[in-house]
Amino acid sequence: MFQYTRRTLILEIVMIVVTLLMLLPFWILIVTSFKTLPEVLSSPALAPPTAPTFDNFSTLLSPESSQSAGIIQALLTSILITVGSIIGLVVLGSTAAYVLARSTRKWSTRTFFLFAIAIILPTQLGTLPLYIGAKEVGLVGSPWGMMLIYTGMLLPLSVFIYAGFFRRLPRDYEESATLDGASRFQVFSRVVFPLMSPATGTVAILAGLIVWNDFFTSLIFLSGSAWQTLPVAMYNYVGSLVSQWNLIFALVLVSMLPILIFYVFAQRKFIQGFAGGLKS
Repeated sequence: MFQYTRRTLILEIVMIVVTLLMLLPFWILIVTSFKTLPEVLSSPALAPPTAPTFDNFSTLLSPESSQSAGIIQALLTSILITVGSIIGLVVLGSTAAYVLARSTRKWSTRTFFLFAIAIILPTQLGTLPLYIGAKEVGLVGSPWGMMLIYTGMLLPLSVFIYAGFFRRLPRDYEESATLDGASRFQVFSRVVFPLMSPATGTVAILAGLIVWNDFFTSLIFLSGSAWQTLPVAMYNYVGSLVSQWNLIFALVLVSMLPILIFYVFAQRKFIQGFAGGLKS
């Protein structure tokens, strides 16, 4: 039976203090984005704004500003590339992992180990040949090319996560559906895949965070094109703002909101995925 002791109280206090310290940068980010520039320069960083204002956000997203048009375009490009990459990873990763997990042949085990090794290898090693190949087929400077590149880069991670779930899934569901006359595709799409929602949530959030925050790959493959992602646009924009920290922090907050909202809606599946649970 659980007893609330003095040690428990001390642990709670320590955890609360640690949590507040970890949230401190986010507090500074939020309060600074609602301050005017004179207040940012004159008030402490932790102090809340005396008169909160949305002028920083309106300046960033105003249709009249040429720079804001680039930010909005970059935001939409990042959303397009992230969503497309997640869809590709879920479709290809789940089907490939299902074949590898259910196959009893030797090649499936060896192929799975190759996927596991690909997770360890740094993707920067293949940047040059990948760029040359993508340029030859016209995928450089295109969001569709970025979707294919990110799907290929993160496919080993997707297969690894899905395969772990498929191997823990009992075959009873599949055998029952097969006896009822379902085809192999129907068994996977209507029976197996819906049970993989925790794995799908895990793949979607991990891949979404990686693709959304990636700077290096988008800088290399989208350089000089109109399709700039948000991290690259932020880099160029922050360089022009110099020390206008209120606008810089407002821009960072805007860049965080889409992926934060996505995590809020998918966090339940993400937690189930890390706990190794299956939808019953």
